[in-house]
This record gives sequence, structure tokens and C-alpha cells, in this order.
Amino acid sequence: MAVILIIDDSPTELHLFQNMLEKNGFVTLVADSGEEGLKHARSSRPDCVLMDVVMPGMNGFQATRKLTQDPDTAGIPVIMITSKDQETDKIWGMRQGAVEYLVKPVSEQELVAKINAVMAG
Repeated sequence: MAVILIIDDSPTELHLFQNMLEKNGFVTLVADSGEEGLKHARSSRPDCVLMDVVMPGMNGFQATRKLTQDPDTAGIPVIMITSKDQETDKIWGMRQGAVEYLVKPVSEQELVAKINAVMAG
């Protein structure tokens, strides 16, 4: 079973993504900040990370950059998920190391398909 780390400062979004993924057989871990997410990623080495962009403190771009630059977590694919549908944000996210970029609201089918695709390599 694949382990997915969800990093989002919204309890509603965390709950929504967690339910979607667990219904589809994934094991989920959650973090409500970039800093907490980095700790979870280093300690549990999930198969994939879902990263919110806009968070207080360390934002999703900063957290993604730290994950991809750390040799211990560099191999974990990061999918950025945000409510901002701006091409510049997508480009910036990919430059930080994200492998995919989704815009909220995300359908369950799209989310599961993207996760499966990035984990397949």
C-alpha cells in the first residue's frame, strides 16, 4: 500500500483529501504546515507528497524546494495542489521540484490518477 503525505493548512482540505485517498486504498499521513510536513517526510519517507502552496510560515514552494534538495527526500515525488490557477505559479512550482500541479477543487478520479501516474515513474 502506498503512503501519501498530505501537507495543507486547511483542516477541511486535509480531511477531504484523506478520505478520497483512503477510499482508494492509500495510507495517508497529514501535516498542517510546511515545517511539519518536512519532518514527516524525513521520518516516514512517503511514496508521494501532496503539497498545498499557500500556507503560513513556510509555503509550499519553499517546502518543495527543501524536500527536493535533501538527499534523503529528493526521490519523493511532490504534487502541488492549490486554489491559484496561474501559469506562473505552475512554472515556479515545477522549478522547485514538483512533478505535477493540480488546481482545487480536485476530483477524486483526477487526484488518484495523478498519484498513480507519478508513482509509476
